[in-house]
Amino acid sequence: MDDDTETGPAAPQRGTVTQRAIEHLKAMIAEGQLEPGQRLPTERDLATRLGISRSSVREAIRALTVLGVLEARHGSGIYVTQLKAGDLLETFGVVADLSRGPRLVELLEIRRTLESTATALAAARITPARLAEVERHLTAMNTTDDPERVLAHDLAFHREIAAAAGNETLAALLEGLSSRTFRARVWRGYQEEGAFDRTRREHAAIHRALTARDPEAARTAAAAHVGEVEQWLRARLADGSGPPQP
Repeated sequence: MDDDTETGPAAPQRGTVTQRAIEHLKAMIAEGQLEPGQRLPTERDLATRLGISRSSVREAIRALTVLGVLEARHGSGIYVTQLKAGDLLETFGVVADLSRGPRLVELLEIRRTLESTATALAAARITPARLAEVERHLTAMNTTDDPERVLAHDLAFHREIAAAAGNETLAALLEGLSSRTFRARVWRGYQEEGAFDRTRREHAAIHRALTARDPEAARTAAAAHVGEVEQWLRARLADGSGPPQP
């Protein structure tokens, strides 16, 4: 089989063929023909099996590698990854990093829904050790006005809560929505507006609900916290200022 041609009397366009190869490979993984950690057959074998060119197989492998489905091991070959949610959803974070204006508001709406759910789950499932970590980051946020330090502990605070929810996929989605770049701009804006005290109260309310093991209070506190960020952004977009630049 030639590397640059497709089989059949009327070969489809390259994009279509590559997409078909991607779907075939995904189906092989979903059906258990290829297991996590397993090495892929050679490009030649896959091309023969799928009835397409080796170049299209190569493009499909490259695309699935970017998505975290496959990984290249130097000198060993191409393998299926462990298919962890964090790896598969890693590219999702690019959307949050690059979005601007109304798109950021949309992402905050999604985050408000997911984070309130995760926080409610965490209230029912959080371990004493993880709750202590949440409290440690809360204390650190309350003892500094340095935006960089506040940002680092804010990210860690919410990351611990998402992990405590016990749902790896949900935690990965929230990690993708938690753009460090955007959060830095929010914290800088809060500092300019003297709003640190307000957001500290919001974090404290979340911590109290987790300590009380009260899922509904946790859900409400988390929704209110993200909702404040959402309203802050809407107001800045309305007056034409937008979030502070990095």
